[in-house]
Amino acid sequence: MTAVWKPTAALSSDAAPFAIRAEQVSDVRARETLLDASFGEGRHARTCQRLRDGRKPAEGLAFSAVHDGRLAGTVRLWHVSAGGIPALVLGPLAVDVSCRSLGIGAALMRHALAAAKARGHLAIILRGDPAYYARFGFSVDKTGGLDLPGPFERERLLAVELRDGALDDARGMIVATGAKAPEARGHRRVKRQRPAPRAA
Repeated sequence: MTAVWKPTAALSSDAAPFAIRAEQVSDVRARETLLDASFGEGRHARTCQRLRDGRKPAEGLAFSAVHDGRLAGTVRLWHVSAGGIPALVLGPLAVDVSCRSLGIGAALMRHALAAAKARGHLAIILRGDPAYYARFGFSVDKTGGLDLPGPFERERLLAVELRDGALDDARGMIVATGAKAPEARGHRRVKRQRPAPRAA
């Protein structure tokens, strides 16, 4: 049985060299530049992007990490139906290449998980590296009956329950259910080296 996620560390520390806060409108340009640098120009064609296209993130569940006055990391969660069961999809999670030794990715994950649980959400799904996300309770234990709207590697479709048994009967296609977003404006894309494990 998949273990229900429980906090394993404090959400923030006065000693941390970065701060995590709710995403702001002023973060948008820097966020898009960071995502382009992290995932490349083809990121909009990724399978999980189909669950985000034209949608708003789940309310209160889009976060930015700020280091030395600039955006250093980002994570967002999105409403989906997992074969008829309300859930969230996490991603993209990305950290600036110059800040990867600061623990920002793990801090963003823990912050997002705690915030989702506090808001009463049942489960979180993502597509990512099993070895990296296992530390946060993610596994394939409850995703065997689920599908994504496009090609994906079965072993990389992971989930964690925020309420015990939430995904016991999850079967079928994962589909977007979030509120519609206004059409996004274009932005300049930048090519950079791909980062360490992250949620697509």
